[in-house]
Amino acid sequence: MVKLSVVVPFYNVQTYALETLRSLRANSREDFEFLLVDDCSTDSTPDILDRAVRDLPGAVLLRHEHNGGLATARNTGLDAARGEYVTFLDGDDWAAPGYYARLVASIEGLGCDFVRTDHVQFTARARTVHRVPVGRRDEVLRPRDAILPAERSTSVDYAYAWAGVYHRRLVDRGLVHFTDGLRTAEDRPWIWRLHREAETFGVVGLLGVFYRRGVASSLTQIGDVRQLDFIRAFDQIIEETSKDAEADRLLPKAVRTYCAIIAHHLAARDRFEPSVARQLRAMSAAALKRLPQDLLKEALDSMDLDRSDQLRRLRRRMPSAGRAAA
Repeated sequence: MVKLSVVVPFYNVQTYALETLRSLRANSREDFEFLLVDDCSTDSTPDILDRAVRDLPGAVLLRHEHNGGLATARNTGLDAARGEYVTFLDGDDWAAPGYYARLVASIEGLGCDFVRTDHVQFTARARTVHRVPVGRRDEVLRPRDAILPAERSTSVDYAYAWAGVYHRRLVDRGLVHFTDGLRTAEDRPWIWRLHREAETFGVVGLLGVFYRRGVASSLTQIGDVRQLDFIRAFDQIIEETSKDAEADRLLPKAVRTYCAIIAHHLAARDRFEPSVARQLRAMSAAALKRLPQDLLKEALDSMDLDRSDQLRRLRRRMPSAGRAAA
């Protein structure tokens, strides 16, 4: 039986793919499989993956005929995964030797639905440790309790899919799959659904994933229309959370986070193409008008003055935002 499936999407990462694949080889085990998903790369990534299938024990190569984005590529890997547990790695990141064995040991030791881990972020030679914003470690917790409080960074704000491991029972329930076609913020509805619908989780201080920042080809570095998918991602969070039995308790956090993300993108609008920046303003204003207005007022009142004033002005100045976004 396969113990662990590691889903690794690749798209035009020829500069980094070899390092990623070497790190997988340093983690290989007879009962581990590595699902390498080529999301229709147009550089030399496909050639690198062809060689990897021959050299990497447990490697399975899956190819897309059309580029579908990270969410869809991860789903392709999940659909083929056979492991008792699943985890993720991006094609331009890497894992420390022996990390996945320790990761499996952590979830087996706790016996919970999923485990979240810390990670190392690196840009050039600078490395910083980023920790899951949950204080209690190495014990079984209730995921929905880690969504709150609304005014602080919590477990749902730490939305990195590769910073953890997930039991097969969650995969079979559809809780580990992503919303197909989301080009950015794909982890956000995913992490909220996990915390609302899974029964148990744990947090461990295990460092082993190295997350590369500042990659020129990364979507987070590109100011095109795909970035606006964050609106669709957070609309999904609001819609799904509204149907939860504890919606009154959880929605304030969802609304406040949505507002903070809108403010973040508006503050960085100079990196967008002019037409995309205009769409960003119109779609953001329409999103503010769709939110429950009592919760929106609470969220804006709780934010710092600069961000709250910016969002209030946007909402007032674009009365036809809904028509513009449509």
